Amino acid sequence: MSTRPRILVVEDEPAIADTIVYALATDGFDVQWVATGAEAMAALSGQATALAILDVGLPDINGFELFKRINAAYPTLPAIFLTARSSEVDKVVGLELGADDYVAKPFSPRELVARVRTVLRRAQRAPPAASAAALSEFHVDDERKMIRYRGVALDLPRIEYRLLKVLAERPGRVFSRDELMSRAWDDPGSSFDRTVDTHIKSLRAKLRAIAPEDDPIQTHRGLGYSLRESRRESGSPSRE
Repeated sequence: MSTRPRILVVEDEPAIADTIVYALATDGFDVQWVATGAEAMAALSGQATALAILDVGLPDINGFELFKRINAAYPTLPAIFLTARSSEVDKVVGLELGADDYVAKPFSPRELVARVRTVLRRAQRAPPAASAAALSEFHVDDERKMIRYRGVALDLPRIEYRLLKVLAERPGRVFSRDELMSRAWDDPGSSFDRTVDTHIKSLRAKLRAIAPEDDPIQTHRGLGYSLRESRRESGSPSRE
């Protein structure tokens, strides 16, 4: 059995798929190519996959919708969108859904391989030895990619998980939007300030669903965001 990282390529154009498969295989990856969303879901259920490369324009399903289905079934699986669409709107949609990267056609196969390796390094990065979140209302379980708030497990896509993890591990520390993008996205240059704001808004909604009276994520105008320090450490915090 191969010990090489397995990459699933979901692309309906054979010429493009052949280029991707060759580039990845030459660089030491075990690659499986499928042409439809249905085949992709079947392939994922068959064996462990390290990363998925998803074409947005598939014949049986929109790539964004396929990503939602994959993320629901395999929430920790990294994904890169591959598409001929290069508009800012499409890029924002893909990143706000929680994709790890976005590559527009035409692309350099070597660049795509480099992006794959970058995403995998981020996904496999070892967790810190100790987490300050253990002292607060949040508990970060990095092995399971899960965060609990007041004992309740949060349903978080990858980007939201990474953002909240960064905040929870340093309560009280103010992170700028640029810092959050650099820690939660593999290609922060392709994201936008309002993308961070959108994910923070979603996180707040999920936290309020558990504790309607509370708002542990604090906004620092012109600076960024922080997670309120534990009440045991800071007493009653101020909120905006």
